[in-house]
Amino acid sequence: MEEESGEEPGQVRSTAPKDFHYYHMDLYDAEDRPQIFPDESTRLKRETIQAEMTLEPRQARQSQVQRDLPEEVDELVHLYGLEDDHELGDEFVDEDEVGVPAYPPYGMKRGESAREQRDWRLGGEAEAEDQGYAGWGMAGQSQALREAYRYTHGCASEEYECYVIPEEEDEEEDAGLFCVTCRTPVRAVEKDFDEHKEHEVTPLNKALESAKDEIHKNMYKLEQQIIEMENFASHLEEVFITVEDAVAMTDRLGKFLKTKTDVEISAQPDFEDQTLDFSDVEQLMGSMNTIPAPCAPVINPQAPNSATGSSVRVCWSLYADDTVESYQLFYRPVRDSLPGKEQAELTVTVKETYCSVMNLEPNTQYEFWVIAQNRAGPSPSSERAVYMTAPSAPIIKMEAIRSCEEAVLICWESGNLNPVDSYTVELTQAEAPAASGVTESVVGIPTCESLIQLQPGQSYTICVRALNMGGPSARSAPATVRTTGSYFPLNKATCHPWLTISEDGFTVTRSEKKSLTRDLLPHQTRFTRCVAVMGNLIPVRGRHYWEVEVDEHLDYTVGVAFEDVPKQEDLGANSLSWCMRHTFTSSRHKYEFLHNRTTPDIRISVPPKKIGVLLDYENSKLSFFNVDIAQHLYTFSCQLHQLVHPCFSLEKPGCLKIHNGVSMPTHATFY
Repeated sequence: MEEESGEEPGQVRSTAPKDFHYYHMDLYDAEDRPQIFPDESTRLKRETIQAEMTLEPRQARQSQVQRDLPEEVDELVHLYGLEDDHELGDEFVDEDEVGVPAYPPYGMKRGESAREQRDWRLGGEAEAEDQGYAGWGMAGQSQALREAYRYTHGCASEEYECYVIPEEEDEEEDAGLFCVTCRTPVRAVEKDFDEHKEHEVTPLNKALESAKDEIHKNMYKLEQQIIEMENFASHLEEVFITVEDAVAMTDRLGKFLKTKTDVEISAQPDFEDQTLDFSDVEQLMGSMNTIPAPCAPVINPQAPNSATGSSVRVCWSLYADDTVESYQLFYRPVRDSLPGKEQAELTVTVKETYCSVMNLEPNTQYEFWVIAQNRAGPSPSSERAVYMTAPSAPIIKMEAIRSCEEAVLICWESGNLNPVDSYTVELTQAEAPAASGVTESVVGIPTCESLIQLQPGQSYTICVRALNMGGPSARSAPATVRTTGSYFPLNKATCHPWLTISEDGFTVTRSEKKSLTRDLLPHQTRFTRCVAVMGNLIPVRGRHYWEVEVDEHLDYTVGVAFEDVPKQEDLGANSLSWCMRHTFTSSRHKYEFLHNRTTPDIRISVPPKKIGVLLDYENSKLSFFNVDIAQHLYTFSCQLHQLVHPCFSLEKPGCLKIHNGVSMPTHATFY
């Protein structure tokens, strides 16, 4: 119960015991207050303030305070004789659960109610606020000691109704940097202080990677040194063996020199028996610098385009550690020889790892193998490899060239005994402006002829090459082709025996000699009844034009026929030929346009001296013209289901001259 008092209003009523003495002092700020705590407490405060001013980490200050505070509190407890209170932090318990503290504060009697205790405590706090903690005495000292003890031992503070949990020491900050100068890890807060302030600092992970790289480099150097030491040890072992042999030989020579020898002088000494054998010494001296014989070289396969028609380049390789003074290259042609008789071997000595072997046959396979040599002797033979020379240049058949305005058919001879892989035709457009080199190539031709599409009205130079695994041959002799009109030779295989073909292949002649009276035997390709010959036209559909020069007093036949036309019949006497026939009599000229023995009734007033022939596959027509007067004579409508060829016949002695490569005249384009 609270007791009434006669104090004036505004005064603070104190609930503290009467025997408590208060001293006017400022617990926190007054400098002239009594020193309740020993000097160590003052020193602790100064150290704490100094740590804050020097920006020391909070963890370090708390750790230092937590280490020093318990010791100072225990010292104060002993100084003020509070050992009997046992653990000061346990004298109060939760007021809500018990209601009365286990030990009353100084100045209170045991048994006072908790309400009175709180009133006393509250009264003391109010008075302290009014007086600025001027009344500080033993009660205040005891209370401060208890609070300090509770704080150091982690006990609850009743006066502030909270619990003070002792903080564990913070873990030290991980070292994230590396001092290159000191070669030691440091924390981030240490790089600007103490001895690391002027040092070179780098991130720890970067320093770790650099250290790893340095370790790898050192390990590699160590491995190289180990290999060098092993090689040096091997060399020392060889030297030791050589020296050991030399020492043994020296001992033998020393014993020989120390041996007493009886020398008998005769009138005729036999010097032949007194020769000394130094073979062992020579062998020893030679073994001082002995190198092993080389290993077998490795001959390389033939490289593309490494050969000509008369030479081939052979290459090989050897091991890097071998010492070689020269090589011997052996070769021989690969041919089928008689049993027991092999091809002769040829040898070439060189110092390089390659050799160009000359004077070989074209398009021929050769077998090569090589041996390396030095002072120790020859190596084993290499494996054998087959090389091949390039083919010989093909030969174009000039007389067999056929052309028209759109294409050319060219034939050639291989010029090689052995077959080749393929052929290449090279074309150069001669009349093109600034033409130089090959303008077009046709490759991979398997046979000895080729039909090539060209541009009309041009002139081309054509060459042919042969190819095999050794490379291409040289170019053939060039041939010139013009795509103006049609160009074809006469087919000698179809020529009647009474006819003769000129060397250029464009003139056919029937001589004045007496003709044979007996009939010739039938033949599949040669005419036997009709004295005729066929031309060999290019197998290209389109327009073909040529001209024939004739004599107006000559009996002749000009036209076209299928290749399988009967050779025992006259031209125009069947359905496989179309022709124009001229017969001269004393009274007149007779002209017939025959097909299957029929002819239209046509009279020609001006006998032609040059006849133009136009074969048009596209329109299935065959037309004849008088070239000199540009006159159209007649046109057949033909069913040309297959290719036809020009044909020429002479019924009486005389000659016909064929003009090839003639441009089609303007008047012929209308028919």
